[in-house]
Order: sequence, then structure tokens, then C-alpha cells
Amino acid sequence: MDHPSKVAVGLITVRPTQKASIIAVMTATCIASNYAMIGIANVKIMDLLVFVTGLAFGHVTGMTVGVLTWLIYGILNPYGFSLPVLIATASMEALYGLAGGLLSRYSKETVAEASLSASLKYAIVGFILTFIYDVGTSAAFAVSVGMDVGVALVSGIPFAVVHEGSNAVLFFLGVVPAVKGINRLLHGG
Repeated sequence: MDHPSKVAVGLITVRPTQKASIIAVMTATCIASNYAMIGIANVKIMDLLVFVTGLAFGHVTGMTVGVLTWLIYGILNPYGFSLPVLIATASMEALYGLAGGLLSRYSKETVAEASLSASLKYAIVGFILTFIYDVGTSAAFAVSVGMDVGVALVSGIPFAVVHEGSNAVLFFLGVVPAVKGINRLLHGG
């Protein structure tokens, strides 16, 4: 029998007191992964981690991790600070957590039953979310520096292709093992 203070959130049941720790650990992991991969342009595991947090623990937790990650990383960014870009990146990153949470709520398939088709579904979702992220953040950058939005979008295509393609691969390979790993850590299952 479950402990009465446990609540179902996303795919994994956690105690309310665990939620703050999960947010802190996942945010720290996202930030650390960004710094560790800083030399690889537009290939990051942060988006995957935010999505997995939403998928595993619900959309509010995933969105919180996405926003906090960018609030910290965006202010302490080695490439500089821009408030409009920070607002755009934090908002767009929250979409990964929201999508993960909504997908876990409405999906009939559990991670334990995950198949090749589920991994393909996650790859497609990752690609679409990253496309939306890239358009939103490129437009915010253009506005913040007084550039034409269309020019910014077209000139950003090579970077977007790398970002979207790498996220599709990372989501295909990483979502199922990450959620299974989190479940084992928290519940030994």
C-alpha cells in the first residue's frame, strides 16, 4: 500500500517533500550539462532533461526546472546577458516541461511498456518542440538587437538544424532510459 502522503505526479509517484529536491537536482543537472557541453554548439541535453522532468513528475515541475535553469544559466552565461533573450529562452524552455507533463497525462503507454514506436514518438516531439524553441528565441534575439526577424530566422537555419536534429536523436535515445532510471532511483523499481 502506498504511503498516504504520496501523490501521483506524471509517471512517477513522489512525496510532496521530494518535489523541491527533484527541482533542485534536475535544475543543477541541466546547468552543469550546459557548462560541460559549452564547446559543442547547439547540442545540449538540457532540453531532454526538462522534458523528462515533466514526463516523470508532471508539467509544473518540468516547467519550473526549465525556467529556473535559464534564469540561472542565462544570467551566468559566458556568452553574455540579454533580458529579452533570457525571457524568451526561459519561456520557451518551459514548453519542454509542459509538453512532457501533458504527454504523461494523456498517453496510454507507460515507460515500462515503451517500444521503438514510443522512442520515435519522443524523437518527433523533441524535434517539434525544438523547432518552436528556435523560432521563438531567434525572434526574441532579433527584436532585442534591432534585426529583421525574417533575416534572423533565415541566418539561424544552420544552427537550428543542428539543434533540432540533435534533440530528435537525444529524445529518441534518452527519454525512456532516463525515466526508467529516475523510477529506479526513487522507488528501487
